[in-house]
Amino acid sequence: MLALPMTASQPAASSASPDVGFHAPALVASLLVPGLGHIVRKEFARGIAAGLSILAMFFGGLFIGGIDVIDSREDRIWFFGQALVGPIALGANHIHQTRYKVIDPTSRQVRSARPNELRNATTGVAVIAPAAIPTTRPVVKSIGRANELGTLIATLAGMLNLIVILDAGFPSIRPSRKTTAGGAQ
Repeated sequence: MLALPMTASQPAASSASPDVGFHAPALVASLLVPGLGHIVRKEFARGIAAGLSILAMFFGGLFIGGIDVIDSREDRIWFFGQALVGPIALGANHIHQTRYKVIDPTSRQVRSARPNELRNATTGVAVIAPAAIPTTRPVVKSIGRANELGTLIATLAGMLNLIVILDAGFPSIRPSRKTTAGGAQ
C-alpha cells in the first residue's frame, strides 16, 4: 500500500474531517436528482459531470429504443436498475403505462399495442379499425436490437447512478490537491 509522506503544508486527517463518514443530505439529494448529492457537498464540477453523464445515458437509451424501454410491467427486472436514476425514471414509466399502453378488450389487461391497433383516447382500450370514437396512435414496442440496446443503456445509467449515490452519501478521504513548494503534487 502506498503511503503519502506528511509535510508541514499537509495537516494530518482527523476523524472530524467533513470528507469522511455518512452524509445524509447528500445521499437524499442523490436519490432525487443524479449528481445533486455532490453539489450539496460543494463538489460542483464532480456533481455536474456525474449528473450530465447519467442523464445523457438514460435519455440516450430512451432515444435509441423509445419510451417502451422503461416498462415496469413487461421488463420488471430491467426496470429495477432503471429506477435507480430516480424520479425521472419513475415518471417516464408512469407516462408510458398511462398514456401509451392499451387495455386488451377481452382480458382487460394493460399491454403494449400491436402494430395494427389504435388506442381509444378516452378509455385506453385497443381498437383494431378506426371507428367513430377519437383514437390516438399508441407506442408500439421497438424492434429487436434497438429495444435491447435502449433497455441496456438506460439500466446501466441507473447502475452508474447507484455508484454516484454511494459516493455522495459515504465520502472517503481524498488526498489534497494543493501544490507543494517544489511544484509537485
